[in-house]
Amino acid sequence: MGIAVIARDRSVIAVIGSVGMIRRWAWAAGIFVIVLCPLGIAAAQIAPKPTQTQDARTTSSELAHQVRTEFLHAWNGYKQYAWGHDELLPLSRGYRDWYGTSLLMTPVDALDTMLLMGLTEEAGEARELIINQLSFDKDIEVKNFEITIRLLGGLLSSYQLTGDKRLLALAEDLGNRLLPAFNSPTGMPYVYVNLKTRKTRGAESNPAEIGTLLIEFGTLSKLTGNAVFYEKAKRALVELYNRRSKIRLVGSAINVETGRWTNTTSHISGGIDSYYEYLLKAWLLFDDPDCERMWKASVKAVNQYLADNVNGGLWYARVDMNSGKRNARRYGALDAFFPAVLARAGDLDRARRFQESAYKVWTAFGIEPEEVDYKKLKIVEDGYHLRPEIMESSYYLYFYTQDEFYRQMSATFFNDLLRACRTDAGYAALSNVATHQQSDRMESYFLAETMKYLYLTFAPRETVDLDKVIFNTEAHPIRKTW
Repeated sequence: MGIAVIARDRSVIAVIGSVGMIRRWAWAAGIFVIVLCPLGIAAAQIAPKPTQTQDARTTSSELAHQVRTEFLHAWNGYKQYAWGHDELLPLSRGYRDWYGTSLLMTPVDALDTMLLMGLTEEAGEARELIINQLSFDKDIEVKNFEITIRLLGGLLSSYQLTGDKRLLALAEDLGNRLLPAFNSPTGMPYVYVNLKTRKTRGAESNPAEIGTLLIEFGTLSKLTGNAVFYEKAKRALVELYNRRSKIRLVGSAINVETGRWTNTTSHISGGIDSYYEYLLKAWLLFDDPDCERMWKASVKAVNQYLADNVNGGLWYARVDMNSGKRNARRYGALDAFFPAVLARAGDLDRARRFQESAYKVWTAFGIEPEEVDYKKLKIVEDGYHLRPEIMESSYYLYFYTQDEFYRQMSATFFNDLLRACRTDAGYAALSNVATHQQSDRMESYFLAETMKYLYLTFAPRETVDLDKVIFNTEAHPIRKTW
């Protein structure tokens, strides 16, 4: 469990043997909490920002090694109990295939993480499994968004890292099978497409699923020379942007056949989140002036109408897209992507402030709930799905500020994952953050994103240069090699 040292104004008051019980009280009381974790690493829960020392650098190297070790623990669980399937079930020690037949979701998603970690043997095994067994010639209906960010993104990134043209061939085959999704009257994609028959369905979609495709399809165009991929995904993004409200906001749901909004709530959480991310990143990756224009107008509107200063912190509320009237003060675990995007855009002040708000939520409950009322600091949805977004933002902020405080944040996240989510076979999501009741799921993004961002935070800065690499929303690194 670790030992919690309770202090006010840096003077020790008491030592308590259990961490979880005191965090919410300590945060509310303005008390510093330092956790001495089982690994012997000090992780600041609510603490003044430390300065970097040689000891801090040594500790970071040790932590990078420990994250790598835990990645291997989860990957070996997958190999033992779910090899050749989409996902490991970490409690029952079984497997789950998304569509009744495997698309090798975990190996494709995790391959570039192994390559970045220097896990040569494991990466080689995964690559051979993918080359020898992965086929998209299947009569299955898949979700265009999820398959694009996980599989298409993973194949493209791994091709760039290895130069293995067989991975690019798989990516091109998948891209061609997904293209019919864009054949709606508006050009915005349907939600589902059959990989074999190319039949589509699902006219009710959202900005994230419509606008989070250009990095993958655009990269496929650049690497294959086939412009249609870029054109289709770019049109979808522009058509969505053109339907924003008079105050320049988008809603939560839209019909891709009629182009009409069916839910006018605007926010930065799940269902909209990565739409904003891709406006910025597509501009940076492709030097696309339209994306630059759309990003700058959109982030200005978000900061004007959604930003909410409550209890001394910066948050982003839910509002009506037409009037800007606030609907709810909710913070979701997916919202934690936004500090990373702000940091990449150069807005470090807002990035720092929003990350500190997110960190308060994590430390108040010992691990991050799926959703809270941020004004009352009350849980609305109490699960934790091994989400990576808060780790992603901590990594970006450390990269751009070199402030050791963000590495300490990430040490907290890692320690809490070890304490609450580790199983004998891997890592498990939580159905309840208060009781630490585990659920039998380990999504592929845990290896693609959560462990990758933790590792990169502690690894040498030159492992990835964020000024030269764009991560897609599934943390697959893409380089401008064209």
